[in-house]
Amino acid sequence: MNESASTEGAAATIPAQHRKLIVVLENASLEVAQMHPAKYNSKLQLLNCDEHQSILKRLGRDIADARPDIVHQCLLTLLDSPLNKSGHLEVYIHTANDVVIRINPECRIPRTIKRFSGLMIQLLERGFIANQGQQRQHLLEIVDGPMTQHLPENAIKLALSWNAPKVRLYDYFKDLELDKGQLVVAVGAMAKGEDTFADAYTNEKIGISKYSLSANVACGKVCCALEDLWDVM
Repeated sequence: MNESASTEGAAATIPAQHRKLIVVLENASLEVAQMHPAKYNSKLQLLNCDEHQSILKRLGRDIADARPDIVHQCLLTLLDSPLNKSGHLEVYIHTANDVVIRINPECRIPRTIKRFSGLMIQLLERGFIANQGQQRQHLLEIVDGPMTQHLPENAIKLALSWNAPKVRLYDYFKDLELDKGQLVVAVGAMAKGEDTFADAYTNEKIGISKYSLSANVACGKVCCALEDLWDVM
């Protein structure tokens, strides 16, 4: 694990089987609430700003705190990417309530937010979602924190921030001396807030556009840059 890629010809010197991007969707809003706490067997729902404004107001919460659609969009972008399908991507969700969720690269995320919300309710209740095949495996799984214990020690760890110095991703990644291709990128999966979400484990903050980008667009740009660098078609 102590071999480093040189800044020239990085893609050629990093063993293909070790190239890995780990994306952490930070400060994600995935929170289950009981719609009518006083009623017996009241239905659980995933809080979202479109349907639960009255509940959020009752709880004294900002509606921007309930945006599970941001996580949903990011997961679709990441898991549909060639980088993931070629085995070079790992994804975690770290929620605003400090829940850590590991995503199996083979997991197929529901395409609609309604079905996604139902899946997240099951996950947060049970702790895992397994496939239905003969060889059962966890497709989604809540794991013990902190987030840091799931990240390679020697990986370069970055956080995306609009306020950070701007870089051209392909050139920036090419110049990094990646340890066998291990790279962690933290992306804020929230509507607004400070970019301190990954200060506990990241080495540097970078900006990737002069414009404010949505989290899923940022995820797509990171994947595309590494697909070009690692020659993933």
